[in-house]
Order: sequence, then C-alpha cells, then structure tokens
Amino acid sequence: MSGDGMNKQPHIAVSAEQVTERVIVCGEPDRVNRIAALLEQPELLADNREYRVMRGRFHDKEITVCSTGIGSPSAIIALEELAQCGAKYMVRVGSAGALQAEVALGELIVAEAAVRDEGGSKAYVETAFPAVANHQLVAGMEAYLNEHNYPAHYGIVRSHDSFYTDEEDQLCQYWNKKGVLGADMETSALLTVGKLRGVKVASVLNNVVLYQQDVQDGVNQYVNADDVMMQGEITAAKAALHALCIQP
Repeated sequence: MSGDGMNKQPHIAVSAEQVTERVIVCGEPDRVNRIAALLEQPELLADNREYRVMRGRFHDKEITVCSTGIGSPSAIIALEELAQCGAKYMVRVGSAGALQAEVALGELIVAEAAVRDEGGSKAYVETAFPAVANHQLVAGMEAYLNEHNYPAHYGIVRSHDSFYTDEEDQLCQYWNKKGVLGADMETSALLTVGKLRGVKVASVLNNVVLYQQDVQDGVNQYVNADDVMMQGEITAAKAALHALCIQP
C-alpha cells in the first residue's frame, strides 16, 4: 500500500498516488472483490464506511475499483474524491430493476442517458441539464457485448432516491410508457457530476428485477436465477474493463 496518509481523501481513504485514471465504481462493497478477481495482482487499498477500494491490472492497464454504497449522495462523494485523485474514466457496474417487460433477469442495460429523479445531482445544477453517458465508453462496452453475443439493451434509465415510495407502481408505469429501460439510484448523478468535473462516465446495469414483479417472486420463478444474475454482473464488469482499457 502506497501514498502519504496526510493526503488521503476523507471518505474513500486513498491518496492520489493510489488511484488510477481508469476506475470502475459499484454500489456493493463485496462486488469490488468480485470485480477485482478479474484483475491481475489485486490489492486492497482502503475499506472505510461504504467505500472499499482495490487496484489491479487488466490488459496491462492499471484499474481502480471503488464501491459507493446506495444512492446518489455517496456515489457523488466517491466520484468527487476519485476525480481529485486523478480519475479520468469511470464506469458504473451496477444493478437495476427493469421498466420494460422484454428485459430479462441477467440481461444488461447500457445507459445512453438517464432521467435525473435523484436529489444529489440537483444540488449541482438544475434538472434541465442532461445526464448523458460518454459515447466512447458506451461504444467500447457495446463492441464487447456484441462480440460475445450477450443480451443487452441500450437507451435511457431512471435514477431515483427510494424503492419504497407510496406511488412506486404509478412511477414505474409512467416511465415504462416513456420507454425508459430500467431504474437504479446512482447513474444520473454520476453522469451529471462527471460531466461537470471533466470525468468521462458511463454505466452498465445488470437487471435483477423483472418489470412489475416482486423481487422474491421473480427469483422464485427462475431455478437458476442467481447464476443468471451473477453471469450478468461478471459480463458487465468485463465489458466495463474492455471499454476502459481501449481509452487512450
């Protein structure tokens, strides 16, 4: 482990010497371990609050992997501190609930843009400012997924702040009719603040909930649901790594 402790960021607990230009972020700390398993010589750098940070190599490129916890405020903190440490490219490898019936469990949603229904990015700029993914990173993931014939959907996602609002069914039906593919809690914040901070950001989401289906009900209908969704997560991570490593 390297770096001067005096220069460590207050939340992600790493210094600029430890962070690479290419970064994967994810919500769950344990997902950091699973993604880092795809890297050569993975090393744990820090584990503080919801932020677990590891580093390794993929195709001769240095990669940092950092968890962000749940929701836009903690995701933005991670982005801000990673950017302060020199991050230039960032891909969120996350999960989503489908808003369209054709998106099956374990299939991927590559966000081209996002509806900003979360509050974190609104603290930076009014909602009229668009949340748009970096097209080079999107193209890199698309090339990987096409090459490996993995089912993926491309379009708009919606990021929000709670699973448990009293109008959740109505909200899902509304955005379903608008053609939005799926919902998460972080993508729009990362795309928006990344653009403001000069970080190229994209997001790939593994579908873990079928549209209009309770999580447990959906899982119970698929004998191999866990395996399917885990394959989705690993494929999303590999697509993100491919896209990051072809950047100049």
